[in-house]
Amino acid sequence: MSPVPPPAAPATGTPPQHRTLVDRLGIPKPLLLGYIGVLLFMVGDGVESGFIAPYMADHGAGNEIHASYVITVYGVTVMLASWLSGALSELWGPRRVMIMGLAFWVVFDVLFLVFALGPHNYPLMLVFYGLRGFGYPFFAFGFLVWITATAPQATMGKAVGWFYVAFTGGLPTLGSVVAGITNPLFGEFGTLWVALCVISLGGVICLWGVRERTGFQRLAAPGVRPVQSLLSSLSIAWTHPRVAVGCVVRVINTAPEFGFLVFLPTFFGKQLGFGEGRWLTLLAVIYGTNVLCNLLFGAIGDAIGWRRTIATFGGLGCAVTTLMLYFVPQAVGSHYWVAIAVGMLYGVALAGFVPISALIPALAPDNKGGAMALLNLGAGGAAFVGPALVSVLLGPIGPGGVVIVFAALYVFSSFLTLYLKTPEERGETAPVPAGVVPERQVTEV
Repeated sequence: MSPVPPPAAPATGTPPQHRTLVDRLGIPKPLLLGYIGVLLFMVGDGVESGFIAPYMADHGAGNEIHASYVITVYGVTVMLASWLSGALSELWGPRRVMIMGLAFWVVFDVLFLVFALGPHNYPLMLVFYGLRGFGYPFFAFGFLVWITATAPQATMGKAVGWFYVAFTGGLPTLGSVVAGITNPLFGEFGTLWVALCVISLGGVICLWGVRERTGFQRLAAPGVRPVQSLLSSLSIAWTHPRVAVGCVVRVINTAPEFGFLVFLPTFFGKQLGFGEGRWLTLLAVIYGTNVLCNLLFGAIGDAIGWRRTIATFGGLGCAVTTLMLYFVPQAVGSHYWVAIAVGMLYGVALAGFVPISALIPALAPDNKGGAMALLNLGAGGAAFVGPALVSVLLGPIGPGGVVIVFAALYVFSSFLTLYLKTPEERGETAPVPAGVVPERQVTEV
């Protein structure tokens, strides 16, 4: 699609010649500490990503398949919370939803560590780890709604790109780095307590550091009631079918990522003999490369079109590099730098999906809140679909077969993206709902 022409002045009202470096980078200045807080929160969340499945398998779950069941239950709550984060942010304001997310994570993480993982209680693992899944979607995706409510349309791709720099910079990139440092010092169990401290710090920085007022209040029109808002976030799937298709694309975007975290630690760490330390380093390199490219593809999407970027660099690029990530190291053996190279290529391609968070709200300008709710549902659904596919397919077709299925899904997402035309591309003029100001102003106290 053609990029939206920039307004005469930024949404803050600051003349272009007086814009700060933060403004020029595409970060809404009043939300800067929020990006930092989300980064730290996701660092804490990502600490466990490279080792939690095999660790649970050895400490109460019994085996890798049973551990994948725990992660699948977690994915169900992540999916539900991701959908609710958009709808509840419209009703209560993003900040309140983020507070709920922080509370869910801290409370149920403590219960998980003390009463489930510590004493090797598998049923309680399912319960507490699952309920903890409400935490990061409420916190992170609540902040994403805050961004889309304040960032200028002309730089929305960059603003969203910076969100994914923070999000993926923590989960699993820097989180894996932290785990690589703390696991030898405190052990895996001690590292999980370190992660809780990092998450709490990120929550404090974000919630007490960001004073931009849009996120403190409801975003929905005054007459919208809770049930109406929740129904709207579902009914948009058939009133705006392109948004529903975009939700499917968003699921495919990161479903393989979550699925990989179930069986790739064993493949790289044990089968190829890299060990836990070098596997965690590889994981950090993959998503570190992705972080560096997230902003790049946000800008590319603004320049050449969001659909084109997603379909080519995202869908087709990930299909090819997913196959390379598994089959090339398997073919050449324990050559670590080969694994690093193909991992970096996958990280680059994965960044091609970044413009999806700018594209989906643009598909329904009259119901952006509902579109964001469905977008977040897709993001959370990936945390369920990926591990669920591994749980079902790993036994019958093995890890190689699972990888082929993931690659096929990426090709499918590329074709689906061709359908995601905005009203402007279809020659339509989208209505603006009554009582909604077209451009929300970014205010700061």
